[in-house]
Amino acid sequence: MNPASRRVQRIYLTLLLGNTIAASFIWGINTLFLLDAGLTNFEAFAANAFFTAGMVVFEIPTGVVADTVGRKASYLLGTVTLSVTTALYWMLWLWHAPFVWWALVSVLLGLGFTFFSGAVDAWLVDALASTGYTGSLEAVFGRGLVVEGIAMFAGSVLGGVIAQATNLGVPFLLRAVVLVVMFVFAFVVMKDLGFTPDKTMGPLKATRNVLVQSIDHGLRKRSVRYVILSAPFASGVGIYAFYALQPYLLQLYGDPSAYSVAGLAAAILSLAQVAGGVLASRIRGLFARRTTTVIGASLASVVVLVVLGITSLFWLAVVFLVVWGFVFAVAGPVRQAYLNDMIPSKQRATVLSFDSLFGSLGGVFIQPALGRAADVWGYGTSLVIGAAVELIGVPILYLSRRQRDPADTNTVRT
Repeated sequence: MNPASRRVQRIYLTLLLGNTIAASFIWGINTLFLLDAGLTNFEAFAANAFFTAGMVVFEIPTGVVADTVGRKASYLLGTVTLSVTTALYWMLWLWHAPFVWWALVSVLLGLGFTFFSGAVDAWLVDALASTGYTGSLEAVFGRGLVVEGIAMFAGSVLGGVIAQATNLGVPFLLRAVVLVVMFVFAFVVMKDLGFTPDKTMGPLKATRNVLVQSIDHGLRKRSVRYVILSAPFASGVGIYAFYALQPYLLQLYGDPSAYSVAGLAAAILSLAQVAGGVLASRIRGLFARRTTTVIGASLASVVVLVVLGITSLFWLAVVFLVVWGFVFAVAGPVRQAYLNDMIPSKQRATVLSFDSLFGSLGGVFIQPALGRAADVWGYGTSLVIGAAVELIGVPILYLSRRQRDPADTNTVRT
């Protein structure tokens, strides 16, 4: 990695560090925060579903921003939108607002995250290519996962401890402050390298073009299509499980107000993510094909969710929480590299956003359904049902493997 590529990587890792610290302040307590505001399990996960619905609705329009205005502009808009909507979330909690307002602000939170999805990864890959980097993408994405894990550990522990010492609203205010700091950082150092925004089309024509490009380079290419179509099952269940485990672990622990324990559980998950990020490229090297790693991780996740759902022991649940985090961390960089290697540079942000859209689409329907299952049968049963839903995506991933795309066996980006 030459000095220019190393600088690009440093900026990318700093962006991930700031974004993840900001987000992780509330990761360990988000569901507890919503329940404390007076929402039921169904309403809490329905609010999360509206968040993912916002990501579905705005994914393509914000993809247009990334491809026609610039990746930097998209990132800056994301930090502003998220800081404002996070402050609004705090106000809704303070007022114990009706569910309709939670739904509306959750949609706007989704808008904020769509400015990030696809754009930051596309910025990294294009900038690395423009600076002459020819190394493994798994290695860079793996380092990113390590940084995210460390940031998640710090943010989750701090968020839980701060909530315990003050109240559940303070971590949300801290999140808004960190996002403002990240806006300033990105404004100063981030530059679109290896990419020239296409400003020749108006917004409507550009949106139509994005949809066409997403279909041409996404759904019409079989190897990419099946990766994208598998996303709703793993993503929808993964989002639900992450947030459902907060009250579920406290239930197993025996103290529903032990917010610091919820934060610690999220922190433990982050350590598993660090380990997975460090070992992702090495584990990938054990197999001839990338899809072997991704499919194996999906099957392991299904088994772990079943065990989490049927156990009544807090310590055993924590152990399998670590395993769950580890397998996801290993699969993440490999899936990212596999998908990136199948997409042309010019359409990279577009297709990555399209992939994120499908993942969010799963969350729209799966989260409230599993939340309702938790209301009726309990969190454990809802996790077992989630495992069955995630299993649906495995045969779809296998169809991508059957296409034998060169990206499946590629180890070095040239």
